Amino acid sequence: MRHQAVFFAGVLWLAVLLGVAVLSVGWARTTAERLVALDVAVLVLMGLLGLGAGAVRRSYPLDAALALALLSFVSTLAAARYLGDRRPFQQPEEPGEGGTG
Repeated sequence: MRHQAVFFAGVLWLAVLLGVAVLSVGWARTTAERLVALDVAVLVLMGLLGLGAGAVRRSYPLDAALALALLSFVSTLAAARYLGDRRPFQQPEEPGEGGTG
């Protein structure tokens, strides 16, 4: 009985945190703040998936959490690179390149 109460308290807490993280995506003023808030929301969602895997005693939610983690990592890198130099998939040019000698 006590383990179930702790489990449901954890699920409730993560659900509240997910709601706050989603709201903070909308409240963010800059793109970088939105990126961080979205990353936090994905991390909390992965925690909920992990608890869900324990509840149903299956590995499917863990597979979904792993796929979400990989996609989140790649998308965060691409977005951060885009915010840094506005070219997410190209190497930055060196100062001597570009045909101007």
